[in-house]
Amino acid sequence: MRFDLTDLRLFLHVVEAGSITHGAERMHLAIAAASTRIRDMEATLGTPLLHRQRQGVQPTEAGRTLLHHARVLLQQAERMRGDLAEYADGLRGQVRLMSNTNALTEFLPEPLSAFLAAHPQVNIDLEERLSDEIVAAVADGTADIGIVAGTVEVAGLEVLPFRVDRFVLVVAPQHPLASVPSVLPPPFPPLHCPHPSLPRLRGREAGEGLGVGLRRMAFAEALDFDFVGLDRASALQRFLSEKADRIGRRLKLRVQLRSFDAVCRLVDCNVGIGVVPATTAERLAKTMSIHPIELMDEWAVRKLTICVRRQTDLPIYARELVRHLAAPG
Repeated sequence: MRFDLTDLRLFLHVVEAGSITHGAERMHLAIAAASTRIRDMEATLGTPLLHRQRQGVQPTEAGRTLLHHARVLLQQAERMRGDLAEYADGLRGQVRLMSNTNALTEFLPEPLSAFLAAHPQVNIDLEERLSDEIVAAVADGTADIGIVAGTVEVAGLEVLPFRVDRFVLVVAPQHPLASVPSVLPPPFPPLHCPHPSLPRLRGREAGEGLGVGLRRMAFAEALDFDFVGLDRASALQRFLSEKADRIGRRLKLRVQLRSFDAVCRLVDCNVGIGVVPATTAERLAKTMSIHPIELMDEWAVRKLTICVRRQTDLPIYARELVRHLAAPG
């Protein structure tokens, strides 16, 4: 059996893409060359590796076994390359990082930009996913590092703390929910946080200068009103829709946008209400007329964690990124 790393990498890309054509594109190979390599692998093994169908390809039982070993061997080769690179001209390589919406928009930009500036020869393939999808991807080797909500099951993975945040409901001053009774009598202290790194609302977002204190309500109580949400590809939007579905309700989305900032702008215009991280509400309340309402649901407090299969199995540059992200923000 004589497979080289190009064969294994090609097979991995073909399976992940579900197509020989798209797998060849990822490898910058001609389709005919990629097909020949796959057929040669099957001839060497004496068994088909792919089920070829009109809509794409799927691995056979033998193909799934090869896929597992290919991931392990490619990770070991990448780790060897990374370990040896530090003896040459610094860290070099690519890290596959997956993150949920909250971490991606509010917490990752600063530490990632600092890491990339310090390591110009390391690239990061960053993808937004739901937390449970990220855990599965890290477990099967599709991702090197994941950043997920602390509420998901991560059995078998190593976990490190990342950040803590919470989701709040934001409404316009003239919206009916803006009159939800205050839970704090004036004068209004900053919201007490259950974790030292959880953001404390101050200024207008804490109710100062509004004549009301910080308000609280359950997510279910807000479902009678129109929402401004993130687009359909957003992990958070899918999460909120699932929460509504579980209680037999649905989100009434008037418009879906690409960022929390855009959501808050339309909330400011009273198009609807939105769910955003408290860090976003705190930042944007300085320039927009938005009222935060604390969500009482347990899932609203979000401990974000870093998950990996085993740090010792990661290339040195990926281990360095984990250390960088786990450092206090």
